Amino acid sequence: MPAKFRGDLGERFIVTRGLDGCLSGYPMASWDIIQEKLRQLPLAKRDARKFTRFFYSAATEVELDKQGRINLPQTLIDFAQIDKECRVIGVSDHIEIWSSAQWESFAQDAQDNYEDIAEDLIDFGF
Repeated sequence: MPAKFRGDLGERFIVTRGLDGCLSGYPMASWDIIQEKLRQLPLAKRDARKFTRFFYSAATEVELDKQGRINLPQTLIDFAQIDKECRVIGVSDHIEIWSSAQWESFAQDAQDNYEDIAEDLIDFGF
């Protein structure tokens, strides 16, 4: 784990499936907020149940070792298609862990479509 993220994450944090093929890591305080939001989802709706089950089923508490590394379960490694190298990026209140290949593909697509993406965000007051 890059040193610049360790302080914000804490010694123990939660990693689970993210979106777009990455893993998401949440400090315990952020995880508590996410759990509260998930409890508010209408579980009578099928998509809410599916998302909640899938999201929680992979959630794993991890701990930094003395060298700043974490141990990820094989199910998360497989989900993110991580082989040897990965990229860790900070996104607002959490981190994302990407396979290097997946990140390169995502970043290239985002770069190629950056202006279109920015234009679409105008609808959100950005």
